[in-house]
Amino acid sequence: MPEKRFDRVSKSCYKLGGNASPDLKKLPGFTAQKDLSMKVLLAGFNLDYETIRELENKSGIEEPLTPETISAAYARISRNPLPVNELRDISRREVNKARKSNETIIFDMGHSSVAEHAVFNIDVIGVSRLIVEEIEKFRLCSYTEKSQRYIRLEDDFVIPAEIRGSVLEKPFRETIQKQNAFYHVLYQSLRTHTYACHGDLAANPANHSMLDGWAKEDARYVVSLATETQLGMTLNARNLELMLRRAASHPLREVNDYGRQLYGVAKHVAPSLVRYTDATAFDRLRGNELAQAAARLTHRHGHEGAACATPANDECVTLAFATPEGDECIIASLLHTSTTLTFGQCMARARGMSRAEKELLLKTSMRHMETYDLPPREFERASLTYEMVISASCFAQLKRHRMATMLSQNYDPALGVTIPPAVREIGMDDRFMELMHETHHVHESIRETCPEVSAYVLTNAHRKRVSCTMNVRELYHVSRLREDRSAQWDIRETARHMVSLGRTVMPLALMLASGKDEFPRLRAEIIHQD
Repeated sequence: MPEKRFDRVSKSCYKLGGNASPDLKKLPGFTAQKDLSMKVLLAGFNLDYETIRELENKSGIEEPLTPETISAAYARISRNPLPVNELRDISRREVNKARKSNETIIFDMGHSSVAEHAVFNIDVIGVSRLIVEEIEKFRLCSYTEKSQRYIRLEDDFVIPAEIRGSVLEKPFRETIQKQNAFYHVLYQSLRTHTYACHGDLAANPANHSMLDGWAKEDARYVVSLATETQLGMTLNARNLELMLRRAASHPLREVNDYGRQLYGVAKHVAPSLVRYTDATAFDRLRGNELAQAAARLTHRHGHEGAACATPANDECVTLAFATPEGDECIIASLLHTSTTLTFGQCMARARGMSRAEKELLLKTSMRHMETYDLPPREFERASLTYEMVISASCFAQLKRHRMATMLSQNYDPALGVTIPPAVREIGMDDRFMELMHETHHVHESIRETCPEVSAYVLTNAHRKRVSCTMNVRELYHVSRLREDRSAQWDIRETARHMVSLGRTVMPLALMLASGKDEFPRLRAEIIHQD
């Protein structure tokens, strides 16, 4: 047994004493070991599917090219002594056996992580802005979406299948067309205004693209959530299966159709990795049953139908909860990973420190941070929960921070709309609001008959109530990206409020939270002043 060999070596060393080393080859139980050297091998990388098909046609390879073979090879690592590159070679030559192995390991034995080794790149074209919010709820996937900030929008929009051909289609279509027409008017007026306000920048043609972008990002507040868009998505097979199940259970037919098409492009490539794709009662019924239970309970306690006042700008972000003693929890975590003390002992030490001592430890942990660095993982020990009322435009950016727990209500016209300041500056806010009122009227008429699709007609200016929980480390990421001067004004204001409120409860941990542009100055001022 290895333990006995170790004991014998230890005893022999003890008997020799001093610094003498025994001749290990003469010790009983000694087993010579191979001279192992580290190897890091490229197992694969993404290729365009068209390239893969071309290679299949030209190569004469009989076995299909599929990511399943990597999953099968990696699944065998725990039980097979062969080097993993040899396991991959075996899987490539025996695809059917690899698929059977995947099915046994993933579905019979329940080791779903094996499916995470198969990765897909998916083009999603011609979907509405509304269902992009459903697609991008999956936090372990990667997305890059067509930006309404940088691309001038045309008049493409999705008509929900639920109202197509009904009496609701005509007012829906007419309202969207009015919104789009106003978008083009707004863009031209805002563009002229932006160039006039920033004459120094406009003098250099290199800045024209940036100035045009500022006009586009404010004009887009008037376009609907039905606006057609596209995105590129990267996800592994495990998340693909979950996404298919959720899409099948969703009440919107556009999401159902998206799920069917997604399954269609993946099922032939990796049939052994995706099995549970049907709608489930857990996903399909949970939302309605929770809503009914919540309505009964809130009515019982006298809150049903309570009016929700539209918040002023400074009230759009509130701090609902924070980890008690957040600064101390982070300090205790830094002590814990740097000493041999228990966490309880570290917490006691943190509570007993003076403010100067706490600052010293936190500054030490962040002393060498650059603009591309985040604080150490110990900063994840403390979290903050915010409630905010934000526009669809702002939410589209906030939801990109997928390490947070983001929960939201439906869009609610009662919460008002967000009007870009530049729209007020050019005197078009009255016309903006006239169109919003007309939009609300159509929204209500659709909601009475087909409530699940009424949000399509709402705009990027419309608001929803969002609760968001994130740890301090993730808040640094939000701050670094969204408080930067290059960030869009709506999300920049939201991030500024989040950090400001966070500092009221964790002033030390958040001492360096800032946009990229301010970080070097802040670091020099706070860290290097000593």
